[in-house]
Amino acid sequence: MDAFVPYAPLNVPKKVADDLWIVDGPEIRMGMLGLGVPFPTRMTIVRLNDGGLFVHSPVAPAPDLFAAVEALGPVRHLVAPNSLHYWWLPDWKARFPQARVHAVPGLQRKAKRRLRVDAALGDTPAPEWAGQMDQVLIRGPLTEADFFHRASRTAILTDLIENFEPARIRPRWLRLLVRAGHAADPHGSAPYDMRLSFLGRRRALRAGVRRMLAWQPERVILAHGRWYAKDGAAELARAFAWVGA
Repeated sequence: MDAFVPYAPLNVPKKVADDLWIVDGPEIRMGMLGLGVPFPTRMTIVRLNDGGLFVHSPVAPAPDLFAAVEALGPVRHLVAPNSLHYWWLPDWKARFPQARVHAVPGLQRKAKRRLRVDAALGDTPAPEWAGQMDQVLIRGPLTEADFFHRASRTAILTDLIENFEPARIRPRWLRLLVRAGHAADPHGSAPYDMRLSFLGRRRALRAGVRRMLAWQPERVILAHGRWYAKDGAAELARAFAWVGA
């Protein structure tokens, strides 16, 4: 039995707004503190003006999922938004060899799977989506690129905010861990260990957060837990209050 009650249906594109979908994927386990800590997964798909798809943080591959994504348009961009969310990119690249792989700086060297990166993500949007999406690069032990889809006014984050719903968590020990780590809904935020990793880097983090706050999003999509379908700007400000931006 999964540790989390899934966001069913899984492996199905769910429309969020025009040209914007999420896909809730299967649960995975990450090594933390010597434990295999479970996480629900989610990827985001944006259809760009040329009809091509921007696939953010691809989830585990599955034939039905590939077919459903292809029905939305040609996959042209596969995005590894931080130094953890890349594991399934080689599988997606094998299925969509024409797609360009975009990743945070240094990932190709550090990745534990062979991954050929076509373009490094930075503070400036790639030419392929300039004018359609904004982005900011937060550098740290976990470097993360965050995005803003202008047309739908949606911010797309990965791990800088986690918002796990206690009612969906089956093991009691995991509920306690999530609450202690500042990652429990409705007050999701950066987990405690990530906050500690930014000690000495707070000024750069604060500058990046201010850029995200200036987006004033209507909604905020997260990779883990409940995402914010409304009041996005207020939720972003609350979740990053610890940064002092």
